Amino acid sequence: MSRNKWIRQAHRYLSIIFTVAVLIDTVVAVTVTAPPTWVFLLPVPPVLLLMASGLYLFSLPYTARRRVRQA
Repeated sequence: MSRNKWIRQAHRYLSIIFTVAVLIDTVVAVTVTAPPTWVFLLPVPPVLLLMASGLYLFSLPYTARRRVRQA
């Protein structure tokens, strides 16, 4: 599997993990009167990884055009 396909697949799975983390966060925030701080920080790592992979995937068409022009 090429690097681009691997990153695209990882991005998809990270979006599922992020969605589940936000759902857990919301359920805990609604059910517990004073939830611990780590509950609110649960979605942060997946969203940072999503941002990195999303920026990479966003830049692919632009870098591909640049490579075509140079060749």
